[in-house]
Amino acid sequence: MAGNLHVRNLDDDLIARLKRRAARHGRSAEAEHREILRRALAGEEESSFDKLAADLRKLTKRRKQTPSEILLREGRDER
Repeated sequence: MAGNLHVRNLDDDLIARLKRRAARHGRSAEAEHREILRRALAGEEESSFDKLAADLRKLTKRRKQTPSEILLREGRDER
């Protein structure tokens, strides 16, 4: 299923450049816009949860970690 994307508040110069680029490629401005988005996002990989978790572990590796049972106990004691 195809969705719609509306882009508001574009500079007139940007719209004109998009139209010229579309004409050079023999496409409509809308088709050119789709192609630009497709190419811009094609190389972008979506990280899996496992990769994100591993990255977070690397970032916090040298930090002092408080075991969750201590944090839970402290939270209960504060009530």
